[in-house]
Amino acid sequence: MAENEKRTRQPNGRSSIYQGKDGKWHGRVTVGVRDDGTPDRRHVERKTRAEVTDAVRELEKQRDAKTTRKPGKAWTVKAWLTHWIENVAPLAVNDNTMVGYGVAVRKHLIPGLGAHRLDRLKPEHIEAFYAKMQADGSKPATAHQVHRTFRAALNEALRRGHLGKNPVLLAKAPKVGEYEVEPYNVQEVQRLLKAADRQRNSARWAVALALGLRQGEVLGLKWDDVDLDGGFLMVRRSRHRPQFAHGCSEPCGRKAGYCPEKRRKNPETSTTKSRAGRRAVGLPEQLVDLLRAHRKVQETERQAAGKHWVEGGWVFPDEHGRSPSHRRDWTEWKALLAEANIRDGRLHDARHTAATVLLILGVPERAVMGLMGWSTTAMAARYQHMVDAVRTDVAKQVDGLIWKPEADRPDDDDDGAAGALVPAN
Repeated sequence: MAENEKRTRQPNGRSSIYQGKDGKWHGRVTVGVRDDGTPDRRHVERKTRAEVTDAVRELEKQRDAKTTRKPGKAWTVKAWLTHWIENVAPLAVNDNTMVGYGVAVRKHLIPGLGAHRLDRLKPEHIEAFYAKMQADGSKPATAHQVHRTFRAALNEALRRGHLGKNPVLLAKAPKVGEYEVEPYNVQEVQRLLKAADRQRNSARWAVALALGLRQGEVLGLKWDDVDLDGGFLMVRRSRHRPQFAHGCSEPCGRKAGYCPEKRRKNPETSTTKSRAGRRAVGLPEQLVDLLRAHRKVQETERQAAGKHWVEGGWVFPDEHGRSPSHRRDWTEWKALLAEANIRDGRLHDARHTAATVLLILGVPERAVMGLMGWSTTAMAARYQHMVDAVRTDVAKQVDGLIWKPEADRPDDDDDGAAGALVPAN
């Protein structure tokens, strides 16, 4: 061995440092065992002994903390996200969640960060990416959804040893503005319910504002889930937005959703998104009455439709018994807002309204979590900042019921009421 390659032989498994023929300093550290049973011995090289000593100590520190990256070719962010979205995530989450994951990965994360080596990705890269997203016009909620998706994907890479630590956990998450939660106040709810009385499937909106069910949960409700005598309903399933694949034998040149021979590739419904989401929800007495009346109207529609009625057992079907599309449901919500002369808002704001009113009325947080189908207290925390802002207004307006007896209703249309949002404590 040449003089400049001399090194002291270390016992098996011990780290070694030596100067090679190239004049550089080398270090070798055993960090574990490979899949084939041979020692996993890592190599580092630096210009000086001091530098290679520091590198060896860092490898030893990673080994002792069990954060050393697995051997083999390093993943890029694009390669890992593609593998995760195609092979790993579908085994753990439902179809609706996969839709959100897919948009976050393919539209945002891969174009923005895909070229980085996974093990060299820094929190600063991620934060700069979030800032660019929002500078390009993405809403804070979109950036936050991307953050949650990226965190889940890299947590799995960490668990499998492809990462020593998850940089997403160190990056500052995009802040979701307070406007993301905009519940309607009591007068607005009263006007919405009164306007809903003049629409088909009016009880659908009472359910949204009183119980806070998600859109897919309402559209997935069947009469078998509703016990009007017992005064409760069971949330068991959620209706999915359709996803389509091409059915054409020759390429039609269109997107799958517009293919003349398209075929649906996801189920119409599935069980709700989490164990917490599968829940029993009590029905206020006034809502039970509304649902009884709604069922009678539906029977009349069934008879009028005759052979065109498709029996599915849905609580809120279209005129032919089929569960309506999410788009149609959204359009009817927008029409209801316009008729009631209420500020424009998302359909999900009805859910925000129910959650906020429950918290304002002092219902314990754990009980609210059960009613809303939340699995963590973090969701309840999102609503708490709204409580103080509207508590005074609600205290003046709520005397225990939003639906008031006919004799107690004011004559002014704007202040009228159609039913009860929440029962008195």
